[in-house]
Amino acid sequence: MAALPDDPAAHCSDDACVAQARRLAALLRDDDVDTAIEAGLMEFVPCPRCAGAGAGAIVDDCALVSAAQQRLRTAWDARERYRARTARLQRRAAERAERRAAPLAAAHGPRKPALPPAAAAALARAKARAAGKP
Repeated sequence: MAALPDDPAAHCSDDACVAQARRLAALLRDDDVDTAIEAGLMEFVPCPRCAGAGAGAIVDDCALVSAAQQRLRTAWDARERYRARTARLQRRAAERAERRAAPLAAAHGPRKPALPPAAAAALARAKARAAGKP
């Protein structure tokens, strides 16, 4: 196995890796995370030489990109846990509301009229007589 060269510029021989790392790092330094994501931030995998320890601009760029990827993964995982928790709490609240509503409906059964039928008829006749008088 060959040793890594000490020259920081020689850490990466893949020009595409270098170009993408530099572009993503520049976007991150400008705090343009959305554009960096659209440019492939989360899909970027540095070559083994860039990912290794060492000094130099390209290694610093790869480290910046890797750190941003890790922060985004952590944030996105936290967001998913929050969404799952919110859905779970809503589901439990709905189940609890169903359990509470079921005994109330069974206990009350069909609604009974407020007055017995004879009293309701007498009240209706009294209202009709009162409406008929001036």
